[in-house]
Amino acid sequence: MVLKSYSKINLSLSINSKTRSGLHEIQSYFCLINLSDKIRIRKIDKKKDQIFFNGFFAKHVKKTDNSIVNLLKLLRKLKLILSFYSITVTKNIPVFGGLGGGTSNAAYILKYFFKKKISKNMFHKIENLIGSDLRLFFYRQGFLENLKTIKLVKKKKKLIFLLSHPNINCSTRKIYSMVKKYSPKKKFTFNKINSKKKFINYILNNKNELQPIVEKKHPIIKKLLTDISLESGCYLSRVSGSGSVCYGLFNNERAAKKALNKIKSRYPKFWFTLAKTV
Repeated sequence: MVLKSYSKINLSLSINSKTRSGLHEIQSYFCLINLSDKIRIRKIDKKKDQIFFNGFFAKHVKKTDNSIVNLLKLLRKLKLILSFYSITVTKNIPVFGGLGGGTSNAAYILKYFFKKKISKNMFHKIENLIGSDLRLFFYRQGFLENLKTIKLVKKKKKLIFLLSHPNINCSTRKIYSMVKKYSPKKKFTFNKINSKKKFINYILNNKNELQPIVEKKHPIIKKLLTDISLESGCYLSRVSGSGSVCYGLFNNERAAKKALNKIKSRYPKFWFTLAKTV
């Protein structure tokens, strides 16, 4: 069986508070995009799982402490699985880039095992281990109202992105540890954003509140985002999550391709691709 493990983009991200457990309460409009890892999984007659990583970003994955290893250990501890598996992951999603690649891998393997039929109690235990953004990968597009609630989008927006990884790995924990200010929570009403124009205006009027921290720590990211934003057809440029992947949201694929060629020539050592919502 081959699974597609999609990545996510945070189009907005506000930080509302810090919980007693140390997690940050956030709100975010997010979407899944067609940049994906490929996961090959099969049951084996062994006493131990065999997990392999290949692909462009495989070298950044910890081989003995990653989302897949930890997920399988927990599922076996909870007696939710008994067999052992051979799993090979082709890492096309940048690691430590804010696109949720590792969490996505765990989410799609979880869906493979349980076909979305898993109790809330079990899901909560798995989420505590893997990370609070695990639930994002069970929806293609939506608004994360708080760490436990996602508002679904009835009419999904078709969006085009230019993505760049500037050869910088951002630690989510470290970036969040530098947060000093919090924003009040907002109510999100989908029926007031009933056209693409209104949606774009909503995104423009919000921001990723982690971005100034990332830009201060890595000035090259600020420069790259500025260059992307100046390209014709670009609505905005931001980092996804805690970074370091930078993206530009474009009004059409042709403009995004043209911008890709121009920006790529300025930053020949950076990784680039185009992506769209799934």
